[in-house]
Amino acid sequence: MLSDVLRSEEYAVETAQDGERGFQLAAGEYFDLLILDVGLPKKNGFDVLRDLRQRGISTPAIMLTARGQVVDKILGLKLGADDYMTKPFDTGELLARIEAILRRAPADAPVSDVYVFGDVRVDSRRAVVTRASEPVEMTAREYQLLRFLIEHRDAILSRDELLDKVWGYDAMPTTRTVDVHIGLLRQKLEPTPRLPQYILTVHGLGYRFVG
Repeated sequence: MLSDVLRSEEYAVETAQDGERGFQLAAGEYFDLLILDVGLPKKNGFDVLRDLRQRGISTPAIMLTARGQVVDKILGLKLGADDYMTKPFDTGELLARIEAILRRAPADAPVSDVYVFGDVRVDSRRAVVTRASEPVEMTAREYQLLRFLIEHRDAILSRDELLDKVWGYDAMPTTRTVDVHIGLLRQKLEPTPRLPQYILTVHGLGYRFVG
């Protein structure tokens, strides 16, 4: 029900049915906000939040719980929760709190150390890319281009912008250089390079990453 409400407000939503899966998602992908129920199976919300914070993942989080004890609220806040709501609650109030937290968040929040799309895993701390758990060989420029696409996912990026931000004006390559490198990334990362799922061409405008 909550997912439906959030989607009706045009939020992109991913859900997990237990704490272990929720932790894997939150640790492996970038999110603007986490909503954590305390009473999750396999791994409760407190443990999920604690383990994320210990990994250095600072994604804002709202805790949801049926418990009303002050001690639980204090524990959640001490573990790094940004807000805490006791069930049952009014969805309008939750939406207002979500908006307030997102307004406080940095406009350009950093990408998580590990980013996953499909069977590809990008570990930015070690600059390692794997596909189906196998290492993917990349040049430094290919890796820089991939990171820039991830950092600006869903945005339409022109060839000139990619040249400027990834290559720099001093390099002075042609726009064809961008196309070649996009093609190389598709060969290495797409299930079917000729029909890309993640690195899309926006005809007349540039490219868009939707992983």
